[in-house]
Amino acid sequence: MSPRILVVEHEESCPPHLVGTWLAEAGCTLEVCRPYAGDALPALTSYDGVLVLGGEMGANDDEAAPWLGPLKAGIRDAVAAGTPLLGICLGHQLVAVALGGEVSPNPHGQTVGLTDVLWTDAANDDAWVRAHTGDEVAIHWNNDVVTRLPDDAVVLARSPGGEVQVARFAPRAWGIQAHPEVDADVVRHWAVTERDEHVSLGRDPDAVLAAIEESGAALVDHWQPLTARFAALAGDDRP
Repeated sequence: MSPRILVVEHEESCPPHLVGTWLAEAGCTLEVCRPYAGDALPALTSYDGVLVLGGEMGANDDEAAPWLGPLKAGIRDAVAAGTPLLGICLGHQLVAVALGGEVSPNPHGQTVGLTDVLWTDAANDDAWVRAHTGDEVAIHWNNDVVTRLPDDAVVLARSPGGEVQVARFAPRAWGIQAHPEVDADVVRHWAVTERDEHVSLGRDPDAVLAAIEESGAALVDHWQPLTARFAALAGDDRP
């Protein structure tokens, strides 16, 4: 049987996109839950793996996005049960907060565009990212970052500014602040909706998009194998 992966999507503009395609190509069956559209959040532990995506809301915006509280409880259940779990951007932050960490606006300001991934020594024997090449770049589009990790979490990579970029929160639970799931087509929508803000800050969204497009093949080479590795972890120890 194919590993069943629950994908929690927080808004239409942040779909599983590339990561979803890569998981399916690796043999997984995806079930996308869209609580913003009225979907009930299922028990995370009833799946072989869980992917929690990004979104514009913050990790502590439980009133604005009322499914976040139950989701964080489900994350704790999944971690306790050893269900493989991967959080992307907001998902990464939700795992951190659910397990006792803290998330705040990045004191360096919003991070947009391509960023180097600075792996730590701990990444070399990590169950998920140990196959990294060492020259990865990733797409960032975020205001908030994890400012305090939960107890026992391990930093696997940092951004050039020192922010946590990839973390192992538990033996089978990870988070990445970047967006391995997106390409220029997805980012273009984000750039259009926030164009005036970026221009006012002296940022050239067209140049950001051009750099992402130019790096498209490299981004696939970097993140598709790691996505396949997560799929393999979701397939381990299944009945």
